[in-house]
Amino acid sequence: MKNPKNKLFLALTLVAGMGLLSACGPSKKEKEEQVQTVDQENTLDTPTVALITVAKGKLTSNITVPGELQPFLQVDIFAKINSYVKTLLVDIGSQVHQGQLLATLEAPEINSQLAQAQSVIQQNKAVYFADKATYDRLYSTSKTPGTVSQNDLEQAEAKMRSDSANVEAAKSAYKVVAANLDYLQIRAPFDGVITVRNINLGTYVGPSGSNGNQPMFVIEDHKRLRLVISVPENFTGGLSNKSEVTFTVKALQGEKFTAQVKRLAGALDTKLRSERLEIDILNKDNRLLPNMYADVSVPLPARDSAIIVPKSSVVTSTEKVFVIKIVNNHAQWVNVQKGLEAGDNIAIYGDLKPGEQLVKAASEEIRDGSTVKTGAAR
Repeated sequence: MKNPKNKLFLALTLVAGMGLLSACGPSKKEKEEQVQTVDQENTLDTPTVALITVAKGKLTSNITVPGELQPFLQVDIFAKINSYVKTLLVDIGSQVHQGQLLATLEAPEINSQLAQAQSVIQQNKAVYFADKATYDRLYSTSKTPGTVSQNDLEQAEAKMRSDSANVEAAKSAYKVVAANLDYLQIRAPFDGVITVRNINLGTYVGPSGSNGNQPMFVIEDHKRLRLVISVPENFTGGLSNKSEVTFTVKALQGEKFTAQVKRLAGALDTKLRSERLEIDILNKDNRLLPNMYADVSVPLPARDSAIIVPKSSVVTSTEKVFVIKIVNNHAQWVNVQKGLEAGDNIAIYGDLKPGEQLVKAASEEIRDGSTVKTGAAR
């Protein structure tokens, strides 16, 4: 009969051996966890990225800028001479035509000035006629040799001509005074509407009359308007006077207007660093009013072909703007400049060639010179 103590000793020995084996090597679960950890570390060290191929193209975009509607023609009307308002024929809102009489002025001193100028003419004429008669007598007498010296005859002729010139000067002075009579009639310089009236009957007016530097009237042409906008320097490259813009105004919600650019300043404003554009608007129904603000959409066609990439491929850091080019599974940062934007795409300029590959979703985490894997982005 076998000893039960020996059986117990053998069982204990087997259990101890299994525990020792378990302590000496990792379990299957631990091995799987270790493999997973290594894979995660490798993924962090060597990220997998999606690529795009560099290609050139032209990108058309647009920007929205504020604009202001201005009268096509506008003039402030002042009196040329000091006078008083005698009659007032128009008021604010009056539609006027070119040459239409707006107001008449009176200046009593002009009549006395005219009378004085007329008397000066008569005085100079009298002197001229007397000297002319003297010259005619001397000239007639000089036909008899030795009766009149040549010097006396020449002096008489010079005096006659001088008096004739004085008569013409007096006539010119009279015309100057008489012309002031025309300035007493205020007429419209073009078809338009009276938008400002600063005078009443009896108001003293002049170049700087008692009503200060305010004009008598302000006349504006509302049948045509100027839409004035300023385009920032970065977007002036593709502008032309053939471009069409669209705009809206708050007063006419839901309506969109289209017009063509007519004038470009050709220079940048020194304060705003922008170029002034003017668009002519036909406004026959007077629905648009001067000094309205408008939101203007300006098309910006690209002049030259550029590299077109998704916006996600361009990284803008505090130091630079760059894309990440992949060469032999290595990342290379390439400095670029941004161009026009349209939707999810952007035009860039830099040391890139068609056919090269860029990271589609770039970020600063993909370091310059690091190793990457190509494939579907995670």
